[in-house]
Amino acid sequence: MRGLRKTPHRFKNDTTMNTTEQILRSKIEEFLQGTGYELITLAIRPENNILVEVDKLEGTDVDFCAELNRQIVEFLESVGEPDYALEVGSVSIVDPFKTKMQYNKHLGHNVEVLAADGKKFRGQLVSVDEDTFSVDCEEKVAVEGKKRKQTQIITHTWRYDEVKYCKYDLKF
Repeated sequence: MRGLRKTPHRFKNDTTMNTTEQILRSKIEEFLQGTGYELITLAIRPENNILVEVDKLEGTDVDFCAELNRQIVEFLESVGEPDYALEVGSVSIVDPFKTKMQYNKHLGHNVEVLAADGKKFRGQLVSVDEDTFSVDCEEKVAVEGKKRKQTQIITHTWRYDEVKYCKYDLKF
C-alpha cells in the first residue's frame, strides 16, 4: 500500500524528526493494540519518505495495511503534514527478524543465522523462548570408528544478541 506525495525535505533537524517519529510511533502502536499486529519498522527518511512495516503471527492482511495507511494519512493531515511519501506494508520475507514474534512465526521453518563470529548456519528453527532460540542444523561430524564424517543433526542455541541476524531461509 502506498500513499505517495512529493515533498521538499521537511524533517531536517534530528530533534523534529525524533519527535515526529515518536508521536507517529505512538499513534501506530495505539491503532495496532488488540489486533495481533506488531510494528516492526518505522523509518522517516530524508524528504519525508515514511516506511511502516507490520507483521502478525498469522500473516499480514492487505486490507489491514490499507486501513493502517488511511489512519496514518488522517493523522499526518490532522497535524498539518501535507508533504510526504508513505509506504505501509508487511515485512519482506527475506529481512532479518527484529522481534521475538517473528521468531515464533517462523518456528518449524528453515532459517539462516549469521553468528557474531561470522559463521553461517542453516537449519530448522526448533525453539524460541524469552532469551534464546535454537536451530537444528545438519552437519558432518567425525564419528569414532568411521573413516568419513557422518551427517548428524546438531542443535545450536543462541541468545538474540549473540547473532548478527536470523532470517527465513528462502529456497527455490
